[in-house]
Amino acid sequence: MSTRQTAPPVDGAPRETPALARGAGQHVLIVAGDPDLAELLSTTLELAGYRTSVSGTGGDALELVARRRFDLVVLDTDVPDMANFSPERRPTLPHRPPVLLLSACDSLHRLVPELGPGERDYVTKPFRVAEVLARIQVLLRGTRPGRPGGSALHYGDLVLDDTVCRARRGTRALDLTPAEYRLLRHLLVNAHRVLSKEQIGRYVWGDHRGDNAIEQLVSRLRRKVDRDGGGAPALIHTRRGFGYWLGRSDTAS
Repeated sequence: MSTRQTAPPVDGAPRETPALARGAGQHVLIVAGDPDLAELLSTTLELAGYRTSVSGTGGDALELVARRRFDLVVLDTDVPDMANFSPERRPTLPHRPPVLLLSACDSLHRLVPELGPGERDYVTKPFRVAEVLARIQVLLRGTRPGRPGGSALHYGDLVLDDTVCRARRGTRALDLTPAEYRLLRHLLVNAHRVLSKEQIGRYVWGDHRGDNAIEQLVSRLRRKVDRDGGGAPALIHTRRGFGYWLGRSDTAS
């Protein structure tokens, strides 16, 4: 599988996106109760150069970690017995690998206190494979993504903070619904890349909604993000017939 993809351009000219982050044979334990999710993660990580093991429950995962040394654990927080990972119930382990949590945005408030610097990070669901691979690489590199400010995403004066699922433009707080927040995050992570209505629908809702629903969502988000704020440039744009993109129009290339 090629790790370099051609992104839909803003100006009609082909453009390459950066290659996906790759591993070097590190052993990753995937903890997911959903077999389809477990298979997706396992296949993706192995194609990216990692070795994987899979566990369907928190209890089994802890037994595996106690017996074997893993370089990293990818943990879906919807696993049925997530309570096994609470601090008061976790057993003493000879080795504590870093953990990447896959969590719905509305569950982050109870997970954030557990994010130890350099030990845990998270990706909100629905997630992009590229983001999962990038976060894994950061954790394995020993970087400390959990340090203050490490959870915020920026584009100019636009800031998204995943720890509390809030956004602001300059000093102005943006009162976003969950769907609006997911859309803005998707556009920001893919800044200057045109996203089709189908891509947006699948990321925001998990399936493709009608064009009208997506147009209304984009329109509501645009009013909140690009409302007159002292001459700040518009950030959300339409590429008619193709989709939407985020960025300053004078930097598009």
